[in-house]
Amino acid sequence: MGDDSGGGGGGGGDDGDDLAAEWAAMLDSGGGGESGGMTSRESTRVLNQDEIDSLLGFDDDLDEGAQKSGIQAILNSALVSYERLPMLEVVFDRLVRLMSTSLRNFTSDNVEVSLDNITSIRFGDYLNSIPLPAMLSVFKAEEWDNFGLLTVDSSLIYSIVDVLLGGRRGTAAMRIEGRPYTTIERSLVERMVHVVLSDLSGAFEPLSPVTFRFDRLETNPRFATISRPSNAAIVARLRIDMEDRGGQMELLLPYATLEPVRELLLQMFMGEKFGRDSIWETHLAEELWMTEVELEAVLDTQTMRLGSVFSLDVGSHMDLGATPQSQVTLYCGDVPMYVGRMGRKGDQIAIRIDGRFEKKVID
Repeated sequence: MGDDSGGGGGGGGDDGDDLAAEWAAMLDSGGGGESGGMTSRESTRVLNQDEIDSLLGFDDDLDEGAQKSGIQAILNSALVSYERLPMLEVVFDRLVRLMSTSLRNFTSDNVEVSLDNITSIRFGDYLNSIPLPAMLSVFKAEEWDNFGLLTVDSSLIYSIVDVLLGGRRGTAAMRIEGRPYTTIERSLVERMVHVVLSDLSGAFEPLSPVTFRFDRLETNPRFATISRPSNAAIVARLRIDMEDRGGQMELLLPYATLEPVRELLLQMFMGEKFGRDSIWETHLAEELWMTEVELEAVLDTQTMRLGSVFSLDVGSHMDLGATPQSQVTLYCGDVPMYVGRMGRKGDQIAIRIDGRFEKKVID
């Protein structure tokens, strides 16, 4: 009995082991099926927000200025770089030289003007980046029938007022923030803007004559909207130093304003004549007069059927509607040049030219 019970116990243990093994196999198969299901779902699963941010270039470890959105990069790819307009740098360089002289005469002080940088930006982004308080001068390009913007920061405003009203050198201009600009300050800044616009017209004069007319002076960027927020523009930042005083001035020109002279701005600068070489033009003209061309004398022209042309053979005759007194047309290629009469000079057949070929006008 003991053996049987022991054997039964052993048999029960074997059955238990078999059941445990079968249960484990079922779990393994179920797990495999589940993992297989996860694999199939992972191939078509939706990305979460962190993965999307990673693909677009966002990183939590970087500051906001260093992050660059992929979508924004696609939108900004439509911006035309100012580097594709080589003549524009020449115009701004000429503007700096003209302003250095005119502002010295305007302020009777030692003024240094420098060009910090030239950038392409959307108009809406520029309005949001203007440090306030500032004065925004709206001007119009008369010949181009469009507008531009000239921004003068508060440092330059107070410096100009201090210089024009006889402030002593060596002392920084006093700044009183948080108050509107007075009538005297607006009037003095407007006078300076007129000087700058006159120099800007002079800078564009070799390229295309244009008159920049002062329109109005604003202190709120919302009232200085001259273009759609999404439109592209070129901003040139100028630094004006008057010994220990000075400030910045920003000149904004939308691409729509520069469109009438876009072809001229695409040219490469070669001297004051903007790429024109009179020596080469003269040489080319002289060589053209030495060129040899062939002239063909046509006695008559006829219109025939194609079958008649193919039926022509050796010995065939064609009647020409020309007489010894008929005019002969001289052709240079396919272009009729002269008309004359056929004759003989020595042993050669010659044509005496009566005049130039004139096309008959059909009423």
